[in-house]
Amino acid sequence: MRFSTQQAFHITEPSEISAMRRVASSLAAGLGFNETKRGQVELIVTEAATNIIKHAQAGEILIRSLEEDDCLGIEIIAIDKGPGISDIKLQMEDGNSTTGTYGGGLGAMSRLSQEFHIYSTYSHGAALAMVIWGDKTPPPDKQWQMGSICIPIKGEIVCGDAWTTESDGNTLMLLLSDGLGHGPDAARASNAAIDVIPDNFTKSPALVLERMHTALHGTRGAAVVICQVNEERGELRFAGVGNIAMSVFAPHERKHLLSHNGIVGSNLRKVQEFVHTWEQGSMIIGHSDGLATRWDIDAYPGLASSHPSLIAAVLYRDFVRGRDDVTVVVIKDISGF
Repeated sequence: MRFSTQQAFHITEPSEISAMRRVASSLAAGLGFNETKRGQVELIVTEAATNIIKHAQAGEILIRSLEEDDCLGIEIIAIDKGPGISDIKLQMEDGNSTTGTYGGGLGAMSRLSQEFHIYSTYSHGAALAMVIWGDKTPPPDKQWQMGSICIPIKGEIVCGDAWTTESDGNTLMLLLSDGLGHGPDAARASNAAIDVIPDNFTKSPALVLERMHTALHGTRGAAVVICQVNEERGELRFAGVGNIAMSVFAPHERKHLLSHNGIVGSNLRKVQEFVHTWEQGSMIIGHSDGLATRWDIDAYPGLASSHPSLIAAVLYRDFVRGRDDVTVVVIKDISGF
């Protein structure tokens, strides 16, 4: 699946909803959504933003396009730091509301979305992730489940961070790149790193990093990490250069993967590949330095078992620095479930 960069909309008052709705509708039209589907997208973003204003007073809506094979879709993520939802099942039923209003928001969004995920703890806000597909809906991936946040620093249109995955069914490679600085020049460096992956994702991460170093000559350079998982061998290989955090959450242990100092494309001091055991049911969480590193997933009851999009959204909501582009990528191995 291809995940584009998100557009972020800060929601604090009803007047901000119409501009966001127009952007979402325009994106849907550009993807070839018919009138009915465009109307569904408009209704979902309106309901999500209205819920934020009613219940939390302020929050954020993140919108982007998705592409999987020949299927096109739109992902909508809504996050807030409000009072949270004490009984999600009850509030999903039409007619139930904690503010005296109609109470059809969550139920309507769930019905209109082909994918709907929600996470909330009472007094600690809420996160919703929804996907609306166009004419075709792709079959669910039975091996990998992915979610991410990828947003440029305020004032920029393009993001200097980028990530991608490639898989042949047995081997999965994840690349996360943070181009130096931000803006178009940083994006060019990260895009050059991504271009190396399709023809090399079965090669060792150390070799791929060395090839990226050559490919990024003439750019600003980038911090880059590469994870390669081979399920058949139960093995994870990792190589990283620069300030990108990457952790593996296995059923029985946690590992923080080590990167070396340097800049791919400019000052590649040392490339070292590490090999770890990979267990079914493991999860990878990686992020650029636009996210603070002091987060602890155990501080959020039940979050680790939620959809990766919700995990990425909650970490972004609570730990974004706001001084740089930010990317959070979460990948779960669901092959054993």
